[in-house]
Parts: sequence; C-alpha cells; structure tokens
Amino acid sequence: MFIRPQLLPTLFTVPALIALIALGSWQIQRLYWKADLIEKLQERSAKAPLALPTGLENVDTLEFRRVVVTGEFLHEHEFYLVNRSLKGKAGLNIVTLLKRADGGDYVLINRGWVAFDQREPKLRPNSQPKGRVTVEGIVRLAKGQGFFTPENEPHNNTWFFIDPPSMSRFAGVPPLQSFYILAANKTDGGLPVGHQWRLDVRNDHLQYAITWFALALGLLTIYLVYHRHPSVNSTAE
Repeated sequence: MFIRPQLLPTLFTVPALIALIALGSWQIQRLYWKADLIEKLQERSAKAPLALPTGLENVDTLEFRRVVVTGEFLHEHEFYLVNRSLKGKAGLNIVTLLKRADGGDYVLINRGWVAFDQREPKLRPNSQPKGRVTVEGIVRLAKGQGFFTPENEPHNNTWFFIDPPSMSRFAGVPPLQSFYILAANKTDGGLPVGHQWRLDVRNDHLQYAITWFALALGLLTIYLVYHRHPSVNSTAE
C-alpha cells in the first residue's frame, strides 16, 4: 500500500488537523492554569477569617476568602434572588445591604435561603436581626448575567442574578463594588438558612483536550484510509 495525496482532501485536512491539535494544546494549557487557580482558591478559603478591608481596589484577590464584617442590616432593602433550591425544595435567597460600622460604605450580604412562601418578612419572624451584627462569610464576585439567565425585574424585587450597580440604584445608596458575601451566620429563627459553603470549581479541560486530540486522530485516520492505494507488487499478484 502507498499514499498518493489528492489536492482537495489535503487542502481541507491539513488546516483542520492543525486547528484541532492547537485546540487540544490550548486545553492542556488551560488544564494547568485551572489546577493552579483551584489550589490558590483552596489556600484562600482555608485561611482564618480576615476583617473585610475598606476601599478595596482589587477585589479579585479576595474571592473565596473568608472574611468578617460588622455593621447594621438595612432590612428595608432586601433583594430576592429567585430560583434557588435547598435539598430539592424551591425557594429564594435573601440578599440584604449592610451598612458598615467601620466607616466603609455598603456591602451586599447573601444571607441565605428561604422557601417561596416565606418571601415576606412577616412570615419568618426573627429573620431580621436589629442593631449591630457581625457577619462571617465567603467573598464572591458578582459574575453578572449568564447567557441563559433571564433579565432582572427590579420593580418586582425579583432578581435572577446579583447586579450591584442596579441594586445600589434601587436602594438609593452609593455605587456598590462588584462582590458580595455568602454569609454562614444562623439567625435565632433559623431563617434564612445560612450557606453551607464548599469550593466547587470545575476543571474539565482534560476531557476537552482528549476530545480535540481524538478528533484530530480520527480525521488523520480517515485521510489515510481514503488515500490508500494498492502497491504495484500487490496489484501484479
């Protein structure tokens, strides 16, 4: 058997093969980058709680960091983050503004979960602590609207994603920074249910790399099989 390349199949196969191998190599690079990121985030989340700094300039360095902050909740500015579930039961998360006691501005606190039928504060007694409180939790960046996420409905106080700029406008407070705190605190009434947080960052880049390399191998195999021709000796026999 011998290979006699044909022009059109070769013009298609060679660039496609280069692209598939490049994509696989890029996923390998992403694999190591994500593994390093996960290690750094695990180190952050394992540290003792840090007093939340004021005047943050680079919030990214605090993501997944355990922090504590003291202040007073503005319960008149509760935001309802819908389509959240707990143990299979549908509900929502209560996101509340906290006025910092250290002279800082306001912070968004995702206080936890309640059932849909407990949305109104009067239906969950003792769920709104008064006066100065200290909140411990995990810093998360506000990622914004996902591709399949519906638009927020601020006038109905129905939020599908945390949007600090819009929330600050509707609450009439100075602009908020692009992060919030997932609170782990428990209230006397048990609601909202504080977050049982765990680091869950997916790293699927190895599977993606294998897929691209497998496609490259498959394409090369098809190309070679297509161009196989009997050798002169085998034809004579």
